[in-house]
Amino acid sequence: MLVEPRVTSTAGQLNVDFALVYKERKKANEVDYMGLLAEVKDGVAIHVDDMSDTCGTICYAADKHLSAGATRVYAVLTHGIFSGPAISHIKNACFEAVVITNTIPQENKMKHCSKIQVIDISMILTEATGRTHNGETVFLSVQSCPFIIE
Repeated sequence: MLVEPRVTSTAGQLNVDFALVYKERKKANEVDYMGLLAEVKDGVAIHVDDMSDTCGTICYAADKHLSAGATRVYAVLTHGIFSGPAISHIKNACFEAVVITNTIPQENKMKHCSKIQVIDISMILTEATGRTHNGETVFLSVQSCPFIIE
């Protein structure tokens, strides 16, 4: 199993360990098997993903982290699609918080679930657009991230 080099690089920059959650699907929106590779006992688990639709997978992963000994579990997502049973899944899951960007309006979802927290990324997108326009690199270092979960 190949681990994305950005994962190990980012973990190194943040001086944290990482766990790998892997899943197998036999059909869409249905996880057939999920495994956890790493030691998370007595640690805080932060599940990072690009997007979540019904939130079944991230909730299943959260349960895996908790049953492996994690003390707290967070999710950090780029895009919160949150369709169908997603809000119910998040409410009933062991998450301390589900942190998402504002690439999709979330005000209505936040009214129904206090675990959802939104990060405004408009300044990051503005910076990236300006750099692209000027022919500059769009790399933004981990140190310039606008949030920290304590």
